[in-house]
Amino acid sequence: MADMTTDAGDLRELTVGTGAGGEQLGTDMVLNIGPQHPSTHGVLRLRLVLDGERVVACEPIVGYMHRGAEKLFEVRDYRQIIVLANRHDWLSAFSNELGVVLAVERLMGMEVPERATWLRMALAELNRVLNHLMFLGSYPLEIGAITPMFYAFRERETIQTVMEEVSGGRIHYMFNRVGGLKEEVPSGWTGRARAAITEVRRRMPDLDNLIRRNDIFLARTVGVGVLSAADAAAFGASGPVARASGLDLDLRRDEPYLAYDQLDVPVVTKTAGDCHARFEVLLDQVYASLDLAEQCLDRVDRLTGPINTRLPKVLKAPEGHTYAWTENPLGINGYYLVSRGEKTPWRLKLRTASYANVQALATLLPGCLVPDLIAILGSMFFVVGDIDK
Repeated sequence: MADMTTDAGDLRELTVGTGAGGEQLGTDMVLNIGPQHPSTHGVLRLRLVLDGERVVACEPIVGYMHRGAEKLFEVRDYRQIIVLANRHDWLSAFSNELGVVLAVERLMGMEVPERATWLRMALAELNRVLNHLMFLGSYPLEIGAITPMFYAFRERETIQTVMEEVSGGRIHYMFNRVGGLKEEVPSGWTGRARAAITEVRRRMPDLDNLIRRNDIFLARTVGVGVLSAADAAAFGASGPVARASGLDLDLRRDEPYLAYDQLDVPVVTKTAGDCHARFEVLLDQVYASLDLAEQCLDRVDRLTGPINTRLPKVLKAPEGHTYAWTENPLGINGYYLVSRGEKTPWRLKLRTASYANVQALATLLPGCLVPDLIAILGSMFFVVGDIDK
C-alpha cells in the first residue's frame, strides 16, 4: 500500500507498507521490514525511514509473538513453569530451564547434589554450542552463503544425539528439576558425550576455514554495523554481541553460579564491534564451550551420589523474593521470583538477552544502506520468542 501527497512546492511524503504511519518531511520513505521476514528469526517488525537507499531512522516493533508466559507462570506450580520457561529462546531450552530452577532453589535455600551441579554445567555448555552452531549456519545463509549451513547442522546433529539420549528431547529437553535433574544419565553416556565433543572439535575447522576469511563474507561484514562498547553498555547488551564490542563481561567468570568458580572460563572478546567481530566471537566461543563441557564431564566421572533432591508432593517456596541470573548463550538472562508461600509464583519476571540486544538496532541501522540491513540484523543473534516471551 502506498500513499503519496503533494503540498505547495516540492514537499512530498511517501509511505510504503501496510499499517505504516508517521510524518516525514522531504522525500523520506517509511518502509516496514516484517513482521514476516526470513532474516528476523521470528516475527519482528522494523519501521524504517529511508532517504533513497540509506536508513535515516529505525524503530524495532516487537510483540507479534507474545505468549503471555509471565502471566501463565502465576497459575502454574514450580514444576510446571519449567516447561513454559524453556520455550522463549527455543535454541537454548536447557539454559532457560536452568535459570528458573536456580531461582527457586535459591529462594528455598536448597542444596543441590554435586554430581547434578556438574552435569548441569556440562549440558548447559553443550546447549551453548548447539545455539551458536545454528547462528553460525544461518547467518551466512542470510547473506547468500549456503554451504556453511550444512556443516553447522552436521555438527549440531552430533551434539543433538547425546542430548536426546540423556533427556529424550531434541529441542525442549525438560531435564532440569528443582533440586537437581530429572534422572541419572544412561550408563556410558559421559563417554559418548566426550566422543561427540572430540568429533565436533575435529571437524569445526571445516566450517571455520570456509567462512571466517572468505573474501565475500568479509566484504559484507567487516566495518558494517559497528556497535561501540559505550552503546552496548547503554542498551544493556550482553553475551557475544557485547563482547564483540569489547565489553569483557561473562557471568560464569564474574558472578559464578553452579560451580563455574572452580573452572577457568575463557571469555572471548573482540574490539571491532562490527558484524564480523560478532560472528567471530560466536565461532571462537564454540571451541571454548567444547573444552568446558569436556572438563565438566571429567568431573562428573569422578563423582558419585544422587542426581536430585527428594521433594514433597506439593512444592511451596517460602514467602520472599530473589533474583537469579545466568550467562545464557545469547547473553544475560535474569529471573526475578516473588513468592507468597504458595505452590505457584506470585510473580516471575524474565530479563532476556535478546530483548536488550535488539534495542541496539535503533542505533546500529541509521546511516547504513538497505543492502547491509540484513547483515546487521542477522549479526545481532536474537530469537524473537526471547524478546516477546
